[in-house]
Amino acid sequence: MSTLHNVLQDMRQGNIQPLYFLYGTEDYFIEQFKTTLIESSETEVSDDVTTFDLTETAIQDVIIDVETLPFFNERKIIFAQNPVFLKTKQESLSFSHDVKQLENYIENPTPYSILVIVAPYEKVDQRKKITKTLKKHAVTINCNPIKENELRKWILFIAKQNNISLTEEALFLLESEFGNNLHILQREMEKLVLFVGEDKEVTKDEVIEIISTSLTYSALELVDAVLKKDLHTAIKIYKDLEKQQENPIGLIALLAYQFRIIYQVKLLKAKGYSLRNMQQSIKVHPYVIKLASARSGSFTTEKLSEIINELTNTDTKIKQGKMEKGIAFELLLYKLVST
Repeated sequence: MSTLHNVLQDMRQGNIQPLYFLYGTEDYFIEQFKTTLIESSETEVSDDVTTFDLTETAIQDVIIDVETLPFFNERKIIFAQNPVFLKTKQESLSFSHDVKQLENYIENPTPYSILVIVAPYEKVDQRKKITKTLKKHAVTINCNPIKENELRKWILFIAKQNNISLTEEALFLLESEFGNNLHILQREMEKLVLFVGEDKEVTKDEVIEIISTSLTYSALELVDAVLKKDLHTAIKIYKDLEKQQENPIGLIALLAYQFRIIYQVKLLKAKGYSLRNMQQSIKVHPYVIKLASARSGSFTTEKLSEIINELTNTDTKIKQGKMEKGIAFELLLYKLVST
């Protein structure tokens, strides 16, 4: 099995194969592959780029198109999506797929067509002959979402694509802010390039200035406002989020999450845990642990327990209809800052 990194690099160098098999649920990887393939193959006329949905079109009809000479380019590209015949559980369709015809083509593909089978499923049935044939003859790429320990590699890859570098603090912030959402990461990187210019190193402050406001980052800002007992800033952050139609119940949940992490970190620090051991125990991003550790010194365990109880009580009052949610949230901020 090939890695997407290597396949994209090969395609950009002109090394394009006649058969590709993509499976997995990460749309970002699939779109990256499609865009790079079309650009690298120099297939500029859309008539020679075709997409079939295999829940609507039989694979034998797709093969007919694949074996037809291209009109305007040396090669044509055919994307065949949703190959339900690769699933363990079969779907009921109004027609039948002649999978044998696909197997025959895979073993002897035409030189003027690029066939890409796209299975947007977490798993395919490894026992089937067609799956084994694809994996044997096609360039196979796992497009499932990345794991936590692969996130940094992908952020650096996207940064390199956009001709920028990142300081360690900027990298940590992007990791904690956007997690595995590679689509948003790509979009924010493009903003950073416009802001700092190509071939520049991006700092944490520049990331903060440019990235779109998200609930996670706003929750951290609210925590900081509570730490500084800055009611004005806390209310301003809330009002900004209110304009974006964010629900106070969701904000309470995010604040409760942040304060629970701080509470857990404080307890573990008292037991002598290292940051690495805390991360393994709590199972959140290392940067979240780092921030929580820095913030934990401003609270006693009793104070943190009190804050968590206040958040829980406010949440209950809103859900039971005892208080209007906007007023309840502002009163909560006042209590958190004042106590």
